[in-house]
Amino acid sequence: MNKRLLGLLALATVAFSAVARERVYNAADLGIVPNTGKSQSAAMARAIETIRSAMGKGDRAVLRLTDGRYDFFPDDAAKREYYISNHDQTKSKSVGLPLEDMHDFVLEGNGAELIFHGRMLPLSLVRSSGCTLRDFSIDFINPQISQITILENDNSRGITFSPAPWVKHEIERGNFMTYGSGWRFRHQYGIAFDGKTRHIVYKTSDLHCPIANVIKMGDNKFRVPGWKDDRLKPGTVIALRGWERPAPGIFMTHSRNTCIERVRVHYAEGMGLLAQMCENISMDGFGVCLRNNVDPRYFTTQADATHFSACRGRITSVNGLYEGMMDDAINVHGTYLKVVRRVDDHTLEGRYMHGQSWGFDWGFAGDKVQFVRSSTMELVGEANQIAEITPLDAVSAVRGRGMDGAKSFRIRFKNPVPKEITEQAGYGLENQTWTPEVRFAGNTIRNNRARGTLFSTPRRVVVEDNLFDHTSGCAILLCGDCNGWYETGACRDVTIRRNRFVNALTNQFQFTNAVISIYPEIPNLDGQKKLFHGGKPGAIRIEDNKFETFDAPVLYAKSVNGLVYRNNTIVTNKDYKPFHPNTDRFLLQRVSNVEIDGLLFDCGGSIIREVKLNP
Repeated sequence: MNKRLLGLLALATVAFSAVARERVYNAADLGIVPNTGKSQSAAMARAIETIRSAMGKGDRAVLRLTDGRYDFFPDDAAKREYYISNHDQTKSKSVGLPLEDMHDFVLEGNGAELIFHGRMLPLSLVRSSGCTLRDFSIDFINPQISQITILENDNSRGITFSPAPWVKHEIERGNFMTYGSGWRFRHQYGIAFDGKTRHIVYKTSDLHCPIANVIKMGDNKFRVPGWKDDRLKPGTVIALRGWERPAPGIFMTHSRNTCIERVRVHYAEGMGLLAQMCENISMDGFGVCLRNNVDPRYFTTQADATHFSACRGRITSVNGLYEGMMDDAINVHGTYLKVVRRVDDHTLEGRYMHGQSWGFDWGFAGDKVQFVRSSTMELVGEANQIAEITPLDAVSAVRGRGMDGAKSFRIRFKNPVPKEITEQAGYGLENQTWTPEVRFAGNTIRNNRARGTLFSTPRRVVVEDNLFDHTSGCAILLCGDCNGWYETGACRDVTIRRNRFVNALTNQFQFTNAVISIYPEIPNLDGQKKLFHGGKPGAIRIEDNKFETFDAPVLYAKSVNGLVYRNNTIVTNKDYKPFHPNTDRFLLQRVSNVEIDGLLFDCGGSIIREVKLNP
């Protein structure tokens, strides 16, 4: 390159730098004022549009809030039609902070409390890049999960309870009803927490709560004569819950290079954070958690704390706190499409199958796709490449909105599709391009329902230096399911090291066969010839962890090629009475290339029910 060209490039760089700049906006100057009790929804939407319109190429914008409480109401909020993975596909949503088409933008909270009313999606980040969310919290004034405390439990007189002060309630035809703006429930299920430790009560799982024929006993005190359950001692706190998931606390889609720092979600009716079709997400100090150690609430979100569907690049979660949620701390997966029609040798039609996962992009031209036989979860043929993908549903095609609202797609592949793949045979399509690597480190997961973490990605996963404290179900799950949830896929490179596991498995939920459960859903396991997870020696490594447990099962593995368990410590306590139906420390089913503390196993189609190790 000659000197004259170098000089021109230098001048161009200086000129660009002179134009590009950091623009700092104080929220109060844009009409967003804390501690008024009035809705900031409309002012926030206007401010975001003002900032977006003023942004030049290369500019960086900062919206700076001050410490204080900001209320958001649905009536004057922005309305958006989002299709969100693993949530109810209710179309129109009231969005408190609609961050769309934002680039190099920082939302600087400075400790701000964002308080939401009714049913809302607090924050969306859509088609954006290089954005940072920092130092604020999200909460709702009247959660749809309703908390009660057991006051008395008498086998002859039933259970007497008191609702928490913030719970709006009434008796309707003998039923205990809770309500808020835009919602009303007759709860019949709940999760029971120990009133002192906040652990989920031993052997209660998804608790049936027959709150009918209620008798009002006095101010904020009710008796249910027909509710009999010896496990619910006075002082037990129950989070009465339903199964609806209208929206997460934070929704991200088609965004890349996002940083989330010291953001806390105290409640959401869906996930705490849901990201789909995103690239590179870094979370440091993110929490789905209670406000503090004396928070009167015992619960956080209705479902997972964080959930990543069809993302790519790198997902990092470090120094986080995840507690009181009704599912996993983190769930990483893609979504299988079911083959519903073979059009020709290059073309298939695929369909989203789960009722909460459809309506959003599945793939793009150039993406790598592999074919999976649903009954045995085996790969068929070679990976192929999408030449063209077209949505078949009218809502997306007619409105010209890409794949929004689509359930079915016609996909033309670059190379011929194997002859055996037809709609009659039962096959799934897995997009390998939209799969991320994950680092989950230095986090605390405690007092939650179901599981601690769930990973279903073929790229590198590192789970290290975490505390799993009373996760209720298993602590770590590696799954894969092309039959029910339709969540991909096989794990090829997993490291689980230097974690501490304290009293997992106090309850039973789906896939909870051991503290670490490698449990793909395989309907025809006997017919499987190619193992699902792993694929090479040492593909999944469990090393230098400490298991503190009252029960037997530590490791369950099914359909794995390449598993190492070494240098781990198991400490048995008497905190609870052992009850798990799996009474084996290690239970291995159809595994090969397995090393457990120097012992090698290859059990093929048999089952190893117990591995004898030195104490």
